[in-house]
This record gives sequence, structure tokens and C-alpha cells, in this order.
Amino acid sequence: MSFQLEELLRGAGKLDELVQQLLAIEEEARQVQHSLEPFLNDSYESGCNALNAVAGSRTAVGRVRQELVEVSASVRASHRDYVETEAKNVIPRIPALAELKLAWPPTRDTTHYVASALFPYWTSQEDAIHGILETPIDPDLRPRPVSVARVDESEEEIQPSMAESLRRLEKLHARNDGEIEVIRFDNNGSASWMVLIPGTQRDSPNTNPFDIQGIGEAMGYDSEEVVSAVGQALREAGAEAGAQVVAVGHSQGGVHAMNLSQDKVFLSEFDLKYVLTAGAPVGDITAEPGIRSLHLEHIQDWVPGADGRLNADTKDRVTVTLTNEVKAPEGEDPGLGPGHDQENYAAGAELVSGSQDPSLLASTAVFAGVVGTNGVAKVTRFKLERAPIPVQTSAARPAQPPTIRETKVGAGTR
Repeated sequence: MSFQLEELLRGAGKLDELVQQLLAIEEEARQVQHSLEPFLNDSYESGCNALNAVAGSRTAVGRVRQELVEVSASVRASHRDYVETEAKNVIPRIPALAELKLAWPPTRDTTHYVASALFPYWTSQEDAIHGILETPIDPDLRPRPVSVARVDESEEEIQPSMAESLRRLEKLHARNDGEIEVIRFDNNGSASWMVLIPGTQRDSPNTNPFDIQGIGEAMGYDSEEVVSAVGQALREAGAEAGAQVVAVGHSQGGVHAMNLSQDKVFLSEFDLKYVLTAGAPVGDITAEPGIRSLHLEHIQDWVPGADGRLNADTKDRVTVTLTNEVKAPEGEDPGLGPGHDQENYAAGAELVSGSQDPSLLASTAVFAGVVGTNGVAKVTRFKLERAPIPVQTSAARPAQPPTIRETKVGAGTR
């Protein structure tokens, strides 16, 4: 039996609506009773019968209402039990930290377990990251303003598939200079847009917003500076208010892309229709209603489990876990592990596009509906640059305490 857990909550919501309607009927019956009372003097027997009939109906409606309240509560309890059971099935129960295999790279489920055990010590994931970054020891780790500069613009023949979007993203990531791509598609005479956001670019200047520090902004500060920069890049590329947008991101870039889906300022200007992430820890981000998202995760990729949160499983949000065994080529640096490789995820996206699973068919149809089919598209690259670290000026020297002689003079002693 296959269903979305959110359907239980939707059903409970419908029951709640019926309860409110029945309450209104009960109130109307009470008013009818009150209106009939003056007529008892005209015909006492028939008046009593009428009052009793209305009162009985009101009682019956109240009984049904109470039963619906109890059914609604039971449905919500079932939803809670299902969610808890799903969580227990997905995250392996590791008896003790000492038994963890500390091989590199760890699996997604191992990091998921460890992170989920650590984060409860803070109120939230954001509190944990703020506690690390907002210390006086190194204030340079806090987010700083991000500027946007156009690099180049061209027209290219583009295949707007999920797999090819991830492959373009890999080439963008290799530039290692904080660039994003904004692609304008002509979809049946209407413009639609795609934003490609790369993952962590480790060996880059501190002014690159996608460096390691950028992970903190993405996961702890809702990508506040990067989201603003993406909006500016879309405007400069020619996107108008209300334009349909698809965001694609790998790793850290996936977190930035998903943060677009909950940023009310960005969403007030652009119609974000879809978010595609690959190897990104986004379980702690909840998109605004109506925004579809697809999350590709590999069982050998530890990065998606780094937030210790499960992705919600809803009608609008689907997670695909790739389970094929992958290995780094002989003699090649595995980096964060072969499971995190972008070509690995591009191959997974090809499988998704060919799947007949109803959830995936519905999800990929939304993606294709926004970007359209093959054709010439306008590609604009923008360089995002974080403001440099402020120069630390030496604090003003404290005033020297007055000498004894100066004190006496100031006090009026001669």
C-alpha cells in the first residue's frame, strides 16, 4: 500500500472543517429552539413536540461532532506513529559510539546518526552553527555582504534535463571562483529561468561565498547573503517579477538552492517552481507550499546526512537514494568520497528521468514543464564575491590616569 503521510494530515484537516460546520449547525438549532419558545402559549403540546425534535436533532449533531473530533485525533496520532516508525527504519540504531566504523568516507546513515545525536544539545541546527561562528575568537567567520558582477553572456544549444544540468554544474564548480549560471529558456514563447549554484570550493580566496565558510551561512543563516545575490543576478539577466525559476545545486549549493524556497523576499518577486539538489543536507529546510523539490542522495555519500535531519516525504518533496556501489578511480584522490561525485549524481538523474514511479513521474513533469525542451538558451555567468575581511584597527589607547599634580590642579588646590 503506497501513500503519502501528508494525506493523513490532509484528511484530519477535512475532518476539522466538518467539525466546524457541525458546530455552526448546533448553534443554528439552538437559535431555532429559542425562537420557538414564545409559541408554546399558542399550542403547548405541538410546541413542546417541536422543541423536543429540534433539541434531539441538536444532540445528535453534537454526538456526531464529538465522534469526528475523536477520529481526527486518532488520525493525527497515526501520522505521528508512522513518522516515528519511518525514522527508526531509515536511521540505523547504532548501540554505542565506540562501535562506529571510523573508515573514510563514512556513509550517509552514519553521519545522519551522529549528527542527530549531537544537535539535540542545541535548540536547533542554526543555534549550533551560530554558537560556533558567533564567537569573539574569530568574528571573520560570520556572513558578510555578497556582491554580483556579470562575467559573460552567450547563446548555447542546451539540453534542459536534470542530468545535463548537474553536468553543467560540475563544470561551473571546477572554475573554483564563486560563479553561478543563470539560464534563460524560451518555453513556448514564454521566458523561464534556471539558476545553477555550485558546491563548496575549498581552495579559493576568503572572498568566495562558496568556500568552507559558506557552509555556515547556508546551514546557519538561511543563505541570507547568497539568496539576495541570486535574486540580483536573475534581475540583471533579465528576469522579470513573477518569472518562473528552477534552482539546481550540488552539496553546499543545494542548501543555498533550497533556501530560496523558504525566503519570503525572494518568493515575493520570483515564482520558484522547482528545486533539484544532489548530495545536499537539506532536511532542516521546509519549502513554502506549492514548490516542488527532488533530492538525490547516495548511500555512500556522508554529506546529505550531515544535518541529522530526514527530508520530509510529501507530495511536493521526493528524495531518491542511490544504492549502487561506487569507487574512486585507482590512484585518484577520493575527496569527500566517490558517492559525492557529481557525475555519479548525473547518472542517478538519468535513472530518475526514465523511472515510471508515480512520485517521480509527477516530480519530473514539473521540472520539464518549466524548462521546456531542447533549444537555444541564453546563458549568463555571474561572479559572486564576499566582502573582504574588515581591517582590524587597533583600539584607541585608553586615557592615562592623571598625575597627582594634575589631580590637585583640577581640584582647585594650588
